[in-house]
Amino acid sequence: MSGAVGVALVGAGKISGEYLRNLTSFPDVRVLGVADLDAARAAEVAREWDVPVGGDVGTVLELPEVEIVVNLTIPAAHADVAITALRAGKHVYGEKPLAMTPEEGREVLAEAGLRNLRVGSAPDTFLGAGLQSAARALADGVIGTPVAATAVMQSPGPESWHPNPEFLYQRGAGPLFDIGPYYLTALAAMLGPVSKVAATARQARARRVIGSGPKGGTEFTVEVPTHVMALIDFVAGPSASSTFSFDSSAGLAMIQILGTEGTLSLPDPNTFGGPLRVRSAKDDGWRDLPVEGATAGRGLGVLDMARALRSGEPHRATGLLGLHVLEAMTAITESAERGEFRRIETDAPPPEPLPAHWDPYAATLEV
Repeated sequence: MSGAVGVALVGAGKISGEYLRNLTSFPDVRVLGVADLDAARAAEVAREWDVPVGGDVGTVLELPEVEIVVNLTIPAAHADVAITALRAGKHVYGEKPLAMTPEEGREVLAEAGLRNLRVGSAPDTFLGAGLQSAARALADGVIGTPVAATAVMQSPGPESWHPNPEFLYQRGAGPLFDIGPYYLTALAAMLGPVSKVAATARQARARRVIGSGPKGGTEFTVEVPTHVMALIDFVAGPSASSTFSFDSSAGLAMIQILGTEGTLSLPDPNTFGGPLRVRSAKDDGWRDLPVEGATAGRGLGVLDMARALRSGEPHRATGLLGLHVLEAMTAITESAERGEFRRIETDAPPPEPLPAHWDPYAATLEV
């Protein structure tokens, strides 16, 4: 096929608006459908964004022009929806995590392999200007050889602002599975695959209260740890200490990579821009580095996949990278439960950095 790539969304929840705002602005992508278990809701979202078709999943999967299905369902449905779309002959790009378990993730990739189809997986924040500039800086030897990293995400939790936060405290979510993928994907994309992990975890409160929206004041049960600390070893040699918490009254989001010649301070990996800073032993303080690339937001991974479909080149936010991060998070959970190091079996080579001039708003695909 040629020209802009047809895309459909499955899942018309809160995150769909962020994807639609961006995907409908990329000339190399055509959003053709929105599906949801609530077909009326899907139709409403489709009308809002001027998308031709809104309805149930079957209706959208029958659209022959749809080549990529963007899976925005809740984590428990990720694998089932992905496999259904693959069996309908569609490539799949899914929200994180790739699946609930590594076993389910392998089933998704196996199904895609049987059908010669592609799988992509969020997060795609590592394709943003900030982290891509960091990857290029590391490749240029700005801090010498990477030795270690520190990654921290601390917040009070999403129940203060999210109108339906319950699923973020269920199995497959929590700070590790909900926010951890941004940090672990960024680290794996720059330092290479993880070899082993060790962790501790705890839960501060068994019940939480929704702070806003129609359900404000409603209590719900917490099913997962809300404070996770992990040590991570990478195949290439570096190690990282990490903290993922919904138990902090003060927010903190940071990654620093220590090298033999300096330290690189990365932007929040849940964002697409800067700032990016470096400090060496010769510096009196931090220096800002240039930040070049795309800052469009969620959907860059879908666009990169669409362009790769036409060019025949690999896409960057791959299902294999998503599976590797999923296995690392599962191993962190198991380590916290068992009190032992856990080894990682999957191998996901770091993707090639995007060119600094990569422009999501340029039409590169022939009509």
